[in-house]
Amino acid sequence: MRIIAGEFRGRRLLAPETDATRPITDRVKQSLFDILTPLIPDAKVYDCFAGTGSMGLECLSRGAAVATFFEADRSAGKRLAKNIATLGVGDRSKVVAGDVFRWFDAHPGIAKDAAADLIFLDPPYRFLRERPDPLQRLARHFAESHLKLGGTVIFRHDASDQLDLPPLKCTDARTYGGMVLQFLQRG
Repeated sequence: MRIIAGEFRGRRLLAPETDATRPITDRVKQSLFDILTPLIPDAKVYDCFAGTGSMGLECLSRGAAVATFFEADRSAGKRLAKNIATLGVGDRSKVVAGDVFRWFDAHPGIAKDAAADLIFLDPPYRFLRERPDPLQRLARHFAESHLKLGGTVIFRHDASDQLDLPPLKCTDARTYGGMVLQFLQRG
């Protein structure tokens, strides 16, 4: 795993120790960030189910103002903290350790100027089958206050699964092998 562009281009990131996270391939990451490039400068980013932080750190490398990482797995969280320290972006990063669903339920509303421009939603694939209701509740939190008007949620999931996340609307979807990246915005 590495940063593919920007200030930290080519810098290696610590990979996950377990299969609790699924790193995105460089090819898919490049394709995704080719789409997102105009949205990143000075953006506020949420990286939900962050793993070792690849998506949020890529955004920081490309000029995002701040990234908030949400990760419950302790092993991945330790590696995420090391990746943040190695890149020296602690002043532009916040790590929320623990259950992302509980955090958003406890913080349903935030100030409009604190809302995110980009949200990466990359839950374990099984969540679409096992925990659809909390994912849909999370989407409502995004739409009601955590996502800026005009902001984008990038929802990564297995191509064989589908889950609508109202009130977010899919504006684009890209399939890469067995994975889908959906681009969602407030309806």
